[in-house]
Amino acid sequence: MSQRKLVLFIAQSLDGYIATKDDSLDWLFKVEGEGDNGYSEFLATIDTVFMGKRTYDWLMEEVKGDFPYIDQHCYVFTRNPVENNEHVTFINEDIVTFTSKLKKEQGKNIWIVGGGDLLYTFLKEKLVDELYLTIAPTIIGDGIPLFKEGDYQLELSLKGTRTFNQFVELHYIVKK
Repeated sequence: MSQRKLVLFIAQSLDGYIATKDDSLDWLFKVEGEGDNGYSEFLATIDTVFMGKRTYDWLMEEVKGDFPYIDQHCYVFTRNPVENNEHVTFINEDIVTFTSKLKKEQGKNIWIVGGGDLLYTFLKEKLVDELYLTIAPTIIGDGIPLFKEGDYQLELSLKGTRTFNQFVELHYIVKK
């Protein structure tokens, strides 16, 4: 049995941002895609979702309580103890230990939702196995970068590309 993979699936602007400084994604929804741009196809390959507390809080504000990942196990990493709810388990333990253990359990792949601090930790600790980056033909000039500056390097191998109207998806495997 092969180990589960930790996968990033995310859209970014051509200049590498995942949101504006005020967390807006309006620029993304102005781009003409095709269907759901591969989202349902990707969703079928995962059964677990990871996100940071900031992404979770933003999501809850955006969806007004209509949690989008009720069919997946959802873990939210936080520095502060938070009470679990019906859809989410809050994790306040070592990210590497928790992730390594979960990757060895049986199941589909694990999706990292969002970027920022959590993604930085996963990349730095070499826990990410694959990246699906969907590039929007938009330059926003400033915002929240997908990849934070830091002391890490990754070598990637291009597995494939697809287009969804104006979007281009790049699929990379992380070389171990």
